[in-house]
Amino acid sequence: AQLKGYVQSPSFSPDGTKLAILFIEGIPRIAGPLEPMTPLAGEIENKVFEQRIATIDLSSDQVAQLTPADIYVYEYEWTPGGQSWAAIAAPGEGDANWYIASVYRIDAQNGAMHEIYKPKLQIADPRVSPDGKNVAFIQGLMSDEGSTGGEIYVVPLAGGQARNITPEIKSSPSGLAWSGSSRIIFAENVDGSAGFGSVDLQSGRLQTIWTGEEADNVSNDTWISRASPDKEGHGDKIVTAVTRQSASMAQELWIGPIGKWTQLTHLNEGIKPGWGEMRKVHWMSGGLKIQGWLLAPKEVVAGKKYPLIVNVHGGPSAACMSRWDQRTLGPQSAMGYFALCPNPRGSYGQGEKFTQANVKDFGGGDYRDVMAAVDAIAKEYPIDPKRIGIRGHSYGGYMTMWAETQTHRFAAAVAGAGLSDWLSYYGVNDIDQWMIPFFGASIYDDPAVYAKSDPMHFVKAVKTPTLILVGDRDGEVPMEQSVEWWHALETFHVPTKLVVYANEGHAIGRPADARDYTLRSLEWFEQWFAKQGAPQTTAAR
Repeated sequence: AQLKGYVQSPSFSPDGTKLAILFIEGIPRIAGPLEPMTPLAGEIENKVFEQRIATIDLSSDQVAQLTPADIYVYEYEWTPGGQSWAAIAAPGEGDANWYIASVYRIDAQNGAMHEIYKPKLQIADPRVSPDGKNVAFIQGLMSDEGSTGGEIYVVPLAGGQARNITPEIKSSPSGLAWSGSSRIIFAENVDGSAGFGSVDLQSGRLQTIWTGEEADNVSNDTWISRASPDKEGHGDKIVTAVTRQSASMAQELWIGPIGKWTQLTHLNEGIKPGWGEMRKVHWMSGGLKIQGWLLAPKEVVAGKKYPLIVNVHGGPSAACMSRWDQRTLGPQSAMGYFALCPNPRGSYGQGEKFTQANVKDFGGGDYRDVMAAVDAIAKEYPIDPKRIGIRGHSYGGYMTMWAETQTHRFAAAVAGAGLSDWLSYYGVNDIDQWMIPFFGASIYDDPAVYAKSDPMHFVKAVKTPTLILVGDRDGEVPMEQSVEWWHALETFHVPTKLVVYANEGHAIGRPADARDYTLRSLEWFEQWFAKQGAPQTTAAR
């Protein structure tokens, strides 16, 4: 087929006669809120490009767009008989309305849509049971499409009552697969580590299958699960294909039973990390046990004090994990720094209650968790208290801006795509629906709940030298937020520098720009740490 626009998620019908795709006809850019937005020009109209399910008849190559022209479909899956799909979709604009999407049953012949579940929070990863009777999905507080975590729900495909089958689970499921029609296998984040578990639909019994100190090796589209009875006719043999990685192991593809994989590819064989040891760490904050990851310098000399850089992850619904990291923690360790990535309240890994613990409290408990981490690491490791820095991107950029309004403890800061002013942000970002579940109302309806978490209200307290980095076509946290922060720091004579990357979105994607982003960050910390009297190392370009 020849298609003009954007195509993703191809899937063959069960009988092999058709190929279904998600298709956005005529869209002038790559779809998704992380991608560069189309610049505004001329008379502005609210032009909406909808992502629809289309099919290609493999006998005639005929393309048919089936779902309605005013509905954006995010994910879908064929039912076993091929007569319909289970899908996650919402009317209107795609980037923002993912946060209010529902579960639908869609007729595969005519595209007729039937809403079968309207959630209270965000949903992802719809999976149809082998008998075609139920749809499983993940529901939880999610700050970004594609960053999945929550609890597992099941709803009848014909419609009816949805049921939470993992209430109070102390991990964050991130991907699903059915094992028969009464058991679900799921990937999960368990206290910052990767894991697989299972849940029985009838009894609700949870079982841990495997955990490991490595990065989440499963995303919604990258794992394959097949189940078959063993020789005695009971039990399951679960075969998965996963990408595995950790701070000491570069990515490779593995295949086999869960936890007993055999390495399939050897593309990165012989590559050794240029950084030190990754350690899982815990500390207490306000009665909560918080987890994070600490990457040590490659060599630690007794009696010597080392800088520490705190890296606040994006999200906030996300998590640091032990991963092969060539852009942030790894280079910091190679420079001779300790690099800490905390998972404060609001993160994945400790269950939905923990993920929701920063609702209406941005910059409150989460900030205290981060600072408690600094205290705990400084007590246990040889940290120079004069050479502590903080950095982050997106939510991490916001937390960097917020932290420097609350403390003068940091010698330097790097804020990537940070949010500085909730009022102006609400009016110009491309995904404004995400704030409602986090703050309970729009900023127009409840400005006070935003104001107490607003860096700009406290900007006069900032003294920390700050590097600000952003893409000029960022739709999630528009460039103007970084310009506002830079302008304010300039006004109050705080050392600062603003770098804008042309034609980049929220994620700095082009290799040259990504490399420049990393090197500028390292050089900024190197420059300001040196002013504290420590010898300089070299960030080689």
